[in-house]
Amino acid sequence: MKTAVVFYSKHHHNTEKLLRAIKVNSKDDITLIDVTEVASASLEDYDAVGFASGIYYSKFEKRVLEFAKNYLPSGKNVFFIYTSGSKNKDYSKSIREAIQDKNANILGEYGCRGYDTYGPFRLIGGISKNHPNEEEINGAVDFYNSLNQ
Repeated sequence: MKTAVVFYSKHHHNTEKLLRAIKVNSKDDITLIDVTEVASASLEDYDAVGFASGIYYSKFEKRVLEFAKNYLPSGKNVFFIYTSGSKNKDYSKSIREAIQDKNANILGEYGCRGYDTYGPFRLIGGISKNHPNEEEINGAVDFYNSLNQ
């Protein structure tokens, strides 16, 4: 499967750790598109498109949402990956809303905890230290590999 994953992962590279492990442990042709380095991209030639981000105030990062709205072709297979300081909400709601007019086939989502010092968490030294851990990283790899079945 030829896959593109559009992502944002800057503060502690939590989400990027998951994506790098997926890329290394998959036989698929995976292109990682960092929205801080690439302003636009054609996603037409990909079999599946992933959107991945840390969670900021219960949402995917704004640049990932905008990228999805502007560049996701209609009818694509899509999936979502995210990391967050806590895991107690439907964090994919914002990305689902961003692509609601795209007639996308949502294959699934994977979320896990990630070290978080964003906003007020910085004042207390952060939350979810030592995350994502090896089990969570392996879970992301297993999730991605299950998309091909």
